[in-house]
Amino acid sequence: MEYIQIIILALFVNNVVLAQFLGICPFLGVSGKINTAVGMGAAVIFVMTLANLVTYLIYTAVLVNLHIEFMQTITFILVIAALVQMVEIILKKVSPPLYHALGIYLPLITTNCAVLGIALLAITKDYNLVQSVVYASATAVGFTLAMVLMAGIREQLKLVNIPKGMQGTPIALIIAGLLAMAFMGFANIV
Repeated sequence: MEYIQIIILALFVNNVVLAQFLGICPFLGVSGKINTAVGMGAAVIFVMTLANLVTYLIYTAVLVNLHIEFMQTITFILVIAALVQMVEIILKKVSPPLYHALGIYLPLITTNCAVLGIALLAITKDYNLVQSVVYASATAVGFTLAMVLMAGIREQLKLVNIPKGMQGTPIALIIAGLLAMAFMGFANIV
């Protein structure tokens, strides 16, 4: 039951994008097409889960034992940067169209504050290794869910006439606000 609660909280109640407002840059930048949003979401799921696993192990095995917990932020940033580089190399080799579709947003996962924020939150919440990985995976799936929902709505908006002053970023921000309010409805389910 504890793991189900962690998953529901990470997916809906405390959605990283729509409730905690982390990772807004890729959320707005890559949510123009569903295919691109799914690809970015898959990359974030991989990086966030693996980053949380590695950072947890480094934190407990190295930083705590050496009493240098204050180095956690710098250490976590280095781990995340290395993982993003690995994903970039793999995607360039395995799926060049997705690599080109993600463009600048793929290396920007390094600076995606959601990835670093979840690694730090897992330590702050005092989760064990399994709970930490479940929390990171569910949070990344919640990130992907928010991006795919946003991409679906934005694709549908291309079929209707929107006043010129509302096209682009203004309508995207209004949609993001409406999605955030909709996710507030999950506040008391757990």
